[in-house]
Amino acid sequence: MKKRDYLSIDCIDEGVIKAERNKARSLRKTRWWQQKTASGTCYYCGREVGYANLTMDHIIPLARGGRSTRDNLVPCCKECNTRKKGSLTVEWEEYLQSLDRTHKGSREE
Repeated sequence: MKKRDYLSIDCIDEGVIKAERNKARSLRKTRWWQQKTASGTCYYCGREVGYANLTMDHIIPLARGGRSTRDNLVPCCKECNTRKKGSLTVEWEEYLQSLDRTHKGSREE
């Protein structure tokens, strides 16, 4: 049986989420995370906000079955992390595209 990088929605409880958050805290202290955040660039919006203004985000949120693994964690600005909340990346990208369309439409008027 192949190990999954996500959890089944049926088994997600506060204990599991707490354990995954603890794993994420541990990963923040690693050289791997220091290298990921060295540029100070947000994974989602691409803005350079500086190392101190980056947060750790789960691409697949813990509440949606994600885990605290290196392939599921990205540095992002506080603004994107707050707005993304429990969204999947595809949902977040659709939201950003809708904002872009809205902004383009208002500039053309």
